[in-house]
Amino acid sequence: MAEQEYETQFQTASIGERLKKAREAKGLALEDVASQTRIPIRHLQHIENEEWDALPAVTYCVGFVRSYGNAVGLDGAELGRELRDKLGGLRSRAPVAEYYEPADPARVPPLSLALIAAALLVVLIIGYLVWRSSLDAQDQPAATVTLPPAEAPAAAGSAGPAPAAQPQTLAGQPVTLAATEEVWVRIEDQAEGGTLFQGIMAPGQRYAIPPAAQQPVIRTARPQVLRVLIGDRDIGPLEPVERTVADVSLRPEALAARLQQAAPPATAAPVPPQ
Repeated sequence: MAEQEYETQFQTASIGERLKKAREAKGLALEDVASQTRIPIRHLQHIENEEWDALPAVTYCVGFVRSYGNAVGLDGAELGRELRDKLGGLRSRAPVAEYYEPADPARVPPLSLALIAAALLVVLIIGYLVWRSSLDAQDQPAATVTLPPAEAPAAAGSAGPAPAAQPQTLAGQPVTLAATEEVWVRIEDQAEGGTLFQGIMAPGQRYAIPPAAQQPVIRTARPQVLRVLIGDRDIGPLEPVERTVADVSLRPEALAARLQQAAPPATAAPVPPQ
């Protein structure tokens, strides 16, 4: 008789009470149900307390109750239908955070694999940056280099180049480059295979070719702003127009012969004072 009375009370109890009694009858804690159903414990507590407005949409509520019921040995499908009828469709309630089922640990990549992937990504990024910097170094200077003015006499405010001299008479004289505008240059000694100077020359800056250089050559993209001084003679810009030049000899006799063949610029830029 007592068992029949208990069954009657169980059937007339609320959905939350029936689920809680069934859970306790199986000796399960909320943590056990949460682990089995992957429903957060706070949602299970709301279900047992009939706090439906604290749960997400009706569809989630019904799904939670169905999973909870099956986990504790009740008819989850029947409980779900009963709850849907009770809630009567969509409810009007304050918005709450939507529930997202926790990720299946079996489908989550292990931490070691994630660390390896991150390390590979870092290596690829570093490799790309090194590759880009090597390309940039071929076309433009990596840093601005400022050299002290070379001791090469020249008349301040000279209006133009001195009269042309024979290449033979200039052999062995010092060569100085004077920048009238900002310009990047690279000067190498092909005989020694080393770089004598590489960087940006500021307006007014000069660079004297070392006397020990046997086969000095220059590379630049703005030769028209580099005036050439051989000894005390200003023989004009390295080139009359802007264009990239490479491996141009900076020996005095070679420069004199080259500049004799080049057309003079329309307007000669003054040599910047020291």
